[in-house]
Amino acid sequence: MEHDSSRESPSRDGPSLPGEWPSSSLGQAFSQIVHRLTGQESRRGKARHAALQDLGALLEATEGDQFFEGSGAWSGGMPEMLGKVAKALEKYAAPPKEEEGREDGYSAVAEKAAAVGLLFIKLLRKVDSAKNSLVCLAWKRSLRHLAGPIYIFAITHSLQQPWTRPRSQDVAGEVLTLLIEVTECGSVAGFLHGENEDEKGRFTEIMELLKPDLNKESWKNNPATKHVFSWTLQQVTRPWLNQHLERILPPSLLISDDYQTENKVLGVHCLHHIVLSVPAADLLQYNRAQVVYHALFNHLYTPEHHLIQAVLLCLLDLFPVLEKAVRWKGDAARPTTHCDEVLQLVLTHMEPEHRILLRRTYARNLPAFVKRLGILTVRHLKRLERVILGYLEVYDGPEEEARLKMLETLKLLMQYTWPRISCRLVVLLKALLKLICDVARDPSLTPEPVKNALLEDATDCLLLLDHCSQGQVKGLLAKIPQSCEDSKVVNCIRKVQRVSEGAPYSGT
Repeated sequence: MEHDSSRESPSRDGPSLPGEWPSSSLGQAFSQIVHRLTGQESRRGKARHAALQDLGALLEATEGDQFFEGSGAWSGGMPEMLGKVAKALEKYAAPPKEEEGREDGYSAVAEKAAAVGLLFIKLLRKVDSAKNSLVCLAWKRSLRHLAGPIYIFAITHSLQQPWTRPRSQDVAGEVLTLLIEVTECGSVAGFLHGENEDEKGRFTEIMELLKPDLNKESWKNNPATKHVFSWTLQQVTRPWLNQHLERILPPSLLISDDYQTENKVLGVHCLHHIVLSVPAADLLQYNRAQVVYHALFNHLYTPEHHLIQAVLLCLLDLFPVLEKAVRWKGDAARPTTHCDEVLQLVLTHMEPEHRILLRRTYARNLPAFVKRLGILTVRHLKRLERVILGYLEVYDGPEEEARLKMLETLKLLMQYTWPRISCRLVVLLKALLKLICDVARDPSLTPEPVKNALLEDATDCLLLLDHCSQGQVKGLLAKIPQSCEDSKVVNCIRKVQRVSEGAPYSGT
């Protein structure tokens, strides 16, 4: 279907001088371009490419204030028409569905994004030039329609993703920088939540634009949507985020409930940001915190170390919120908490776990749980003892992260539950001495600083064990320096003896 060339292309059969386009003709030209980008014929690549070329020529041939001046219906509706153009361009450059996106398809997306980004730069510069025009005050209304689609485009193609390339990322980054400049904001965060209390910001508008693509049926149609949502969410913190809780919590839960680990981790990161940035009172209202807790707790059954790490960090920040709703009466036993429930499950998974990355992930977070529970860790003392001793026996690679974290956990455990430690003296002493001997005689490639850290932490544990047992460790170790020939082992024993006799030791 052939369109009237005077409407489609400002370079053919129309006004040839810049700024000579009547407002009605200009609006009709934009309308034709939107139709060619979104209509049935837009499925043909050549038609879309020609529409982009015509749009570029139209922007070049029109002065900034010509977009807004004039009379008639088109001048009044020009901001809305520019918004439709921006939405059409953003959809044109969007990546395809994940199952449709191959390497060659993603390269084509990057080329489209670079071309669209250059058009957005031209358009923003025209709007920026109109800001200084005395006869034109409609640029602010135009920005309200332009800012959302241009922002979504910029974030979609500026992040490191399979559909981006260095060229498209550079262009999208320039678009975002220019958008922030034209909207007179100091940062992306200011652009989203407003630079001051009187300014509303554009977070609500952007969430509304993303909303159709963030429901259960459609959120995977555009693989960029979840990343734009997550990145945008991370930019808004206290005290602005709580007013948007109804908009951001459902999509975060939806993304975290996916079967793909990548999406689960992304959703958990969104939930974690919400937990950190929304007041506890708002999270407790309507049982939201409980909903988040159960969503996170279910992820602990998925044996993926990246996911477990994200979930445990989020839970540790969620526990204080949940415990605000718990009231303890001093005449009764303390009720078990959500932290108790999670730690019990974590210890259940830790005992038989043989995968190194998962063992390190569990061990890395165990000290935080002991600190969180404090003296109430005594409820889990037997299982913690089994887990700690089991992990201390296994070599963990050059960095020895798991064993170092287990020693840290053991120190905390002895500090919080010291009345229950003396009856475990023999078992703990044997495990610590075996560890010291193994590390001292270790012929592997473990770096010396790591070995020294293990020996120092094990010595600290021996000192705490000696304090918990009223000096019994010193007596049990008395004859070891006489029969042991390893200097590293002897040095550790002598440090314990010196400190037990009253000499200061900087390691504790």
